[in-house]
Amino acid sequence: MAFYVRRKSVLIFRQFGYRSFLQGRVCIHSSSVCPTEDQLTICSQENGVRRITLNNPKKRNVLSMPMLDSLKKDLSNLDKNNLSCILISGNGPVFSAGHDLQELTTKTGEDYHKKVFSRCTEVMMAIHNCPVPVIAQVRGLAAAAGCQLVASCDIVVASDKSKFSTPGALVGLFCSTPGIAVARAVPRKIASYLLYTGQAIGSTDALMSGLVSKVVPDDLLEEETEKIVEAIVEKSRPVISLGKAFFQKQIHQDLEKAYEQGEKVMVENLKLADTQEGLSAFIEKRTPTWKHTNQTST
Repeated sequence: MAFYVRRKSVLIFRQFGYRSFLQGRVCIHSSSVCPTEDQLTICSQENGVRRITLNNPKKRNVLSMPMLDSLKKDLSNLDKNNLSCILISGNGPVFSAGHDLQELTTKTGEDYHKKVFSRCTEVMMAIHNCPVPVIAQVRGLAAAAGCQLVASCDIVVASDKSKFSTPGALVGLFCSTPGIAVARAVPRKIASYLLYTGQAIGSTDALMSGLVSKVVPDDLLEEETEKIVEAIVEKSRPVISLGKAFFQKQIHQDLEKAYEQGEKVMVENLKLADTQEGLSAFIEKRTPTWKHTNQTST
């Protein structure tokens, strides 16, 4: 849910000194066609990496219904045999200000409100259930549902100028759904602070609380993010996919059950041809040659 109205957002931009970004026509790959301004997300895939860019900087990349629809489309039809990871970023000085408040007044009606929150949940669950790691590259503010989007991702790389908040209560709409993802990413006391006060935390506090994975200087954000992307791309895709699926599952299990299931997953992991190739390469002191398939060893 977007808290910052246009007047306040201008003040925030001035206060934090966000640098300007090109709006509209942006190419995220040299091989891609430059999109038009009316594209709410820019999506392309190359070398096993799907890149999704929120592309509505004039409205602070609000998660409007059309934006959520576009995100859902970008997160679907995934071929995990040819995909290593997904990278989500934002075009402009704000990663995402959350829901579009203009969609949440009585003018749009209860049925529409239900659709908005349902679609948002579908996007967050698509990230959670995605067979490959989803990385958020955050520059600027991630507020309310924007913070929810960040908390839902597997890995988060943030600029040292980034800020995170769930300020819905300040406009009378508590961040109940953003709090679901946030409370599963940070300790309860931090989640309570964010939800009840509406105050933002900086990137360092976000790192210490576990909301983000790594904080880097603003001018090195793209470079450092690419290092993480490459570290995932160079791994076997079926191994990472198997690992993510169990990692997400075991978090919600009790310790004994998790170990019981984990043992079985490790045994299944060893059956993969890529796993045996990796073990052989380590023993023989060479670089493994991955097949990136679920083929089992003979």
